[in-house]
Amino acid sequence: MNISRFKALGEGLLVPVAVLLLWQVACSAGWVNPMVLPSPAAVAARWWSYLAPLEAYDPATESWVAWIFSGELIHDSLASLSRVVMGFAVGAGLALPLGLFMGTSDSIYRYVNPLMQLLRPIPPIAYIPLSILWFGLGNAPAVFLIAIGAFFPVLMNTIAGVRHVDSIYIRAARSLGASRLTIFRRVILPAATPYILSGARIGIGTAFIVVIVAEMIAVNNGLGFRILEAREYFWSDKIIAGMLTIGLIGLAIDLAVSRLNNHLLRWHRGLES
Repeated sequence: MNISRFKALGEGLLVPVAVLLLWQVACSAGWVNPMVLPSPAAVAARWWSYLAPLEAYDPATESWVAWIFSGELIHDSLASLSRVVMGFAVGAGLALPLGLFMGTSDSIYRYVNPLMQLLRPIPPIAYIPLSILWFGLGNAPAVFLIAIGAFFPVLMNTIAGVRHVDSIYIRAARSLGASRLTIFRRVILPAATPYILSGARIGIGTAFIVVIVAEMIAVNNGLGFRILEAREYFWSDKIIAGMLTIGLIGLAIDLAVSRLNNHLLRWHRGLES
């Protein structure tokens, strides 16, 4: 098992390493303008300076742990993650019950679905002027935009999960005398869970995309704000360092959510707990 994991890891790293080598060769040979595309070595140096503490360690004023985590990159990453968590919690918290109601009730679905289908194609970025008008600047408009980005993936997957429950299971539960609440708790909700978790995975990925755009507009910290700041000073290496940080954090979030989904859905795959 360990050998197969190492093999999969090696195969996954093969292309990125090859791209980095070609990138470094192109920059070292002078084929590209370093102001436009800095070398991987320059990006790595900038990323390290972005991560490192801004001031020298002074044991009289702060602890060693606090000093280690005082770098600009860590603060920006935590700011972005906190906004993602808050926005996703709001968006998914509204979408999940609405999706369950729309999935289980034909009348609610008929009334509400036209409005949802009208709003769903509108990208969260289009709400930026309204979010600033309604909430001003700061975390509130960013959380609002992230909530919109997370809302519809969770909503649509929840509706699809509930409405795709095989009717034979519902008829069997009714024939056994189960109440509507019992059918919902013991039949519909478990059967829809894979769809709901898939929607949550897509929603949190969308939320992380939206937070970068929101931070470029409404706040004065976070990874998106720092990338926009670097653009103003033509710091291409810092822009790419910020982009790579976003990619790494997004990959970590997706892997964590995927592992959580696999753990919660062991029963769905016929695995023992």
